[in-house]
Amino acid sequence: MDFELPKKIKLCEVGPRDGIQNEKIYPSTQEKIELINKVSDAGFKVIEVGSFVSPKAVPQMADTDEVFKKINKKAGVEYRALVANLKGVERAAACGCKKVKLNVSASVAHNLANLNCTPSASVDRFASCVEKARESEIGISGSISMAFGSPWDKEISVDNVKNIVEAYLKVGVDEISLSDASGMAYPTQVYEMCCEMHKSYPEVTWWLHFHNTRGLGLANIIAGMQAGFDRFDSSFAGVGGCPFVPGAAGNVSTEDLLHMCLECGIETGIDIDKMLDVATKVVDIVGHKTDSYLLRAGKTSDLIRELPKGQIKNNTQK
Repeated sequence: MDFELPKKIKLCEVGPRDGIQNEKIYPSTQEKIELINKVSDAGFKVIEVGSFVSPKAVPQMADTDEVFKKINKKAGVEYRALVANLKGVERAAACGCKKVKLNVSASVAHNLANLNCTPSASVDRFASCVEKARESEIGISGSISMAFGSPWDKEISVDNVKNIVEAYLKVGVDEISLSDASGMAYPTQVYEMCCEMHKSYPEVTWWLHFHNTRGLGLANIIAGMQAGFDRFDSSFAGVGGCPFVPGAAGNVSTEDLLHMCLECGIETGIDIDKMLDVATKVVDIVGHKTDSYLLRAGKTSDLIRELPKGQIKNNTQK
């Protein structure tokens, strides 16, 4: 296949939601507001601020309503949140959130065990959420988690994913994210899945969301790019992970992805140095090292130094 990459891509910073929700020590409300404002100042046009879910289930997201009210909303930036049901949409409308995202697992076994219905049936139940969002002039998108594999099913079939896509389209959702929450995706699988989705559903606005559990996050993004996808999620400092999957590591690091794009000549419109500052602050807040390569090694350009004449040595000589 020809190795062609897009000249420009769009990124969503999911650290404030998908990253922070898995941390034992997490930012205060004011710290979240400051981080989100810094992310928008760095150039992000899509930011996942939080989630409107049960504070008992996800205490890290209990202040999402307050955060939405107090962040500096820049023109042209989409501030979105995850919702689980109609109540979540109502909370979003009450605090000024203009974009919500629904989610369903692609794992039939997982869905049957937890909700006693298939993934497609779960999406059918989202019809009331879509209706309420439209009444409230809120945009709505859908996510399919574990689209590339799960601990319950191993690899997920393309047909299973298509069934969910068609269920989303049926209720009026045509912006859909394919998510590798379990960290089981690999590049050839991603390429084949994305090519099929792109061909079968050209009317869908597609996003890809990868975790870097087994070190394949950036490779999977490249595979998605080759298949024609140009919208991707990432998380500052690489924080995150799926709480339901043993050993799941964090999301693809935003700064690592930005660095790869910088080296490959792919435009993102995002300031990598500003995001490195954000990532450094995030690590200080959560209190532990993360899986960000750039925080460990710095940018490639940082290695280029002009040595004084006479000090350049040939290390191959004994």
